[in-house]
Amino acid sequence: MAKQTVGFNSAVFRKKFPSGMTERSYRDNEVVFLQGDAADAVFYVQSGTVKLTVAATRRKKAIIAILLKGSFFGEGCLGGQAVRMYTARSIGQSNVIRLEKEITVRALKRDPQFAALFNAYLLSRVIRVEEDLADQFFNFSEKRLARVLLLFGQIIKESKPERPLKVSQATLAEMVGTTRARVSKFMSGFKKKGFVQYNGGLQINSELITSFLQSRPMSVLDKT
Repeated sequence: MAKQTVGFNSAVFRKKFPSGMTERSYRDNEVVFLQGDAADAVFYVQSGTVKLTVAATRRKKAIIAILLKGSFFGEGCLGGQAVRMYTARSIGQSNVIRLEKEITVRALKRDPQFAALFNAYLLSRVIRVEEDLADQFFNFSEKRLARVLLLFGQIIKESKPERPLKVSQATLAEMVGTTRARVSKFMSGFKKKGFVQYNGGLQINSELITSFLQSRPMSVLDKT
């Protein structure tokens, strides 16, 4: 999952990109782009949340990132990626800025402030990917689920939705990399501990979950 960076607002983007920039609002679950589409632009989450998913078959897919306000995505086109390797969809209502590939390349060369922001985001993304890989290899499903819930707690805090957030156990299972039955079992335990509540939607006690994660060190430790 990806953390947000300190970003620009749309007015600053318009000033830096007098051409080659568009801004659009997306509804819940609306597609920004599909896996296999031409990779011809970089995107920036101005507000809201975007999820990235990869599908191997119609029945097999995985959520590879949840992006908060201040996140870039689709940057693979700058490295020569011809088509999109994943699908991007809005979670709830979001506002996304689209920057054409050629304009973005010129801005990175000519604008140190924009280049610094973009590079800082890419570094934070690499760090996060490393954390997620270690999580997948060494931690139990219960701890991975707790980390995912902590992320959704951050999403609720950032976006302040008018209605309680609704997240299916199937979605949680995709993000954790386990079965829906195991997620159901863990969520029942988390509810008893006060980590989560259901009142028309998912409510998360981030403090309790953080304490739980801190009390559970990584399952496999370096013994050298």
